[in-house]
Amino acid sequence: MIFEDLSFIDNLSLEAYPKHFGTAFKAPCTHKRHRSNMMLNPLNLKHLNRMDESDADVITLNLEDAIAPEHKKEALYNIALFLSHMNRSNSCIIVRVNPLDAGGEEEISFLNDFGFDAIRVAKVKDQYDIARALTLLDDTKALHISMETKEAFANLATLRIDPRFTTANLGILDLLTSLELPQSLVKPGNPTIDYILGKFLVDAHTAGILPVGFMFQEYNDTETFRQWCIREKEMGFVSKACMGPKQVAIANEIFGVNPFELERAKHIKKRFEEESSKGINGFMDDTYGIFIDEPIYRDALLILQKGSE
Repeated sequence: MIFEDLSFIDNLSLEAYPKHFGTAFKAPCTHKRHRSNMMLNPLNLKHLNRMDESDADVITLNLEDAIAPEHKKEALYNIALFLSHMNRSNSCIIVRVNPLDAGGEEEISFLNDFGFDAIRVAKVKDQYDIARALTLLDDTKALHISMETKEAFANLATLRIDPRFTTANLGILDLLTSLELPQSLVKPGNPTIDYILGKFLVDAHTAGILPVGFMFQEYNDTETFRQWCIREKEMGFVSKACMGPKQVAIANEIFGVNPFELERAKHIKKRFEEESSKGINGFMDDTYGIFIDEPIYRDALLILQKGSE
C-alpha cells in the first residue's frame, strides 16, 4: 500500500491537494511483460492505494470517458497525489488522458513532473496528433494511444513517427461507433471483429508498435473473457486490456509462456546451434517430429526472449 490511512484525503479540498504532493518519483518500469493491462478509476482511492502491489503487468489510470467532467480535476489530483508518494510498483504505470483538445494537453503538461511510464492519448486520428502529443510529453516517458477512430484504424501502420510511440490500445466500442457499426458485433467468432483484430495486429507490428487487445466490459463473465484471450493469443496478441483482478489473472495465465513452449524452444535452439556449427542449417528432429531450419530457430529465440521478460 502507498498510504496506511486514506481518511485525510476525504477532507482535502481541490485547492489543498498540491500542498500534499510528495517528492517520491517511481523508477521507470524495467520489465517487458504486457500480458495484462488493467484500467483503474482514479476516483477509487482504495484501488489507487494498491497499485504498487498489483499483479497486472501494466496499470492504466483513466482520466477519460469513465470520469465525469466535474470530477476530472479531482481524478487528476488523485493521480498526482498517489504517484508522488509511490517509490516503486510491480506494474508499468500509464495515465490515459483526454483528447488533446478536450483537456489532454493541459493534463500532460501537469503530469510531466511526476513518476510514471507513459501517457495514453485518446481519440488520436493522424500523425499530427502523434507529433503534438510527443511535443508536449517529457522525453523520459513513452507515448501510447487509444486506437478508437476510423482515421487511426486506416492509418495505424504509418503513425509511428518517433520511437517513443510504443503502444496502441484497441478501443473496440468507440471504433465501431466511428465506423458506424453496431457494438452488438462484439461476439467471439464474428468475422467483422476478427477482421478488425487481424488488421490492427498486423498494422501495429508493421509499424513496430505493441497492439493491446480490447477491453471486455462484462466483468463477471469470466468465461467469455477467457474465450477472447484464447482467440486473441491464437491470432498473435500478447497483451489484453483488463477490468480488475479477475481478468488480470486470466490474461496473465493465457498470455504467459507455458513450460512446454519454453522447453521446446530451448531444445530447438540447442539442436540448431549444434548442427549449424557443423555447417548443417536444416535437419529432422525426432524429439518433436519437426524439420528445424533458420525460421524455426528464430521463432524459438522469440519464445525464449518472451519467457525471460
